[in-house]
Amino acid sequence: MSAEQLVVMLVVGLIAGVLADKVVRGVRLGLVEAVIVGVVGSLIGGWLFARLGIGVGGDILGAIVTAFVGAVLLLFLVSTIRRRR
Repeated sequence: MSAEQLVVMLVVGLIAGVLADKVVRGVRLGLVEAVIVGVVGSLIGGWLFARLGIGVGGDILGAIVTAFVGAVLLLFLVSTIRRRR
């Protein structure tokens, strides 16, 4: 992985994580947590979209949408688990 790819991945993760944090109530993320949630969300979103046969494009906006959807799902699961405890 090149330095440029790493920076793009981190920026996409940050954008997706911050947006997902705004959508899912009850979870407050810091900057580093938002990046982690966004990057993990991109993995979840990529897997989910591939299983469903959904294509959102290969550009940066498609990557952000994919990561955002995955991050929202991840935060929803985390918030649901936290409420049950």
